[in-house]
Amino acid sequence: MYIGRELSELTMLPLDHWEINELMYHHHIFSQLAAYLSTEGASLHVKVIRELESRGPVGGDKGSWDHSSTPIYD
Repeated sequence: MYIGRELSELTMLPLDHWEINELMYHHHIFSQLAAYLSTEGASLHVKVIRELESRGPVGGDKGSWDHSSTPIYD
C-alpha cells in the first residue's frame, strides 16, 4: 500500500523535490500502465525514469536475510 502524496499534488512540484519512494512507486505504476498512458503520461514517466537514474542506483543486489531483493517503496 502506498502512503504518500498523490500524483496530482506531485505534478505541481519539480521532480527533484519528489522523495525516492514517490519516484519508485509512480515509476512502478507507470510501467504497469504503459500501454494505456497518454502522451502526457508517457512523457512524465520518462522524466521520472531520468530523475531516478540521476539519483544513482537504488538496490540492485540479490537480497539477503536482512534486506529485500527489490527496493520497498511502501
